[in-house]
Amino acid sequence: MRKVVQFGENVDGYSIPVLNEREIRASSGILFLFAFITLMRIIFKSNFTAAKYFVVLFLIDFIIRVFINPRFSPTLIIGRMMVYRQTPEYVGAPQKKFAWKIGITLSLIMFILLIIMNTYSAITGIICLICLIFLFFESVFGICLGCIFYRLFYKEKAQYCPGEICEIQDRTDIQRISAIQWIVVASFAILIVMLVLFGKPLFTEHPTILWEKFK
Repeated sequence: MRKVVQFGENVDGYSIPVLNEREIRASSGILFLFAFITLMRIIFKSNFTAAKYFVVLFLIDFIIRVFINPRFSPTLIIGRMMVYRQTPEYVGAPQKKFAWKIGITLSLIMFILLIIMNTYSAITGIICLICLIFLFFESVFGICLGCIFYRLFYKEKAQYCPGEICEIQDRTDIQRISAIQWIVVASFAILIVMLVLFGKPLFTEHPTILWEKFK
């Protein structure tokens, strides 16, 4: 019988407790979406109400993950619903727990500054940006930035990392980036700069309703 309070699942073939990376990525995508929406409301409408609600829910969700059981985290449950047809991708639970503790620390600071003290500053802005970056990398690239710091605080090597990034291995041909590909990326970056510098008259003009063009 499963324990109510535990971190990670015991799966045959794995020497340590593990978690399903697919539902974690889905959960991160959900959190990123709502965090981004609240940030846009702050930037364009100076409305902090949604952000305050989000901080409280984010903190509660991560406290449940770390101190009770990830199985009872609301966003992880929703993530499981979204990817239940996909084959699980198991990752080591210890490094995820460390990463989520970082999330608790950041959200707790936000809770104190934004809700208890009812203030905003560069500190809350930077924390919000850090959270967005962490969630974006997790959901889009499958890269747990918090897990990277795990190796700096613990001597043992993290096990069962997504994509086996913890293991030293040679890249296959499909993973290698050629000189031509580097040139393509650099050219694309130059194109973006050129569009920003010289395309302002075209791109900043407010569009008109299509039907009015034919009047």
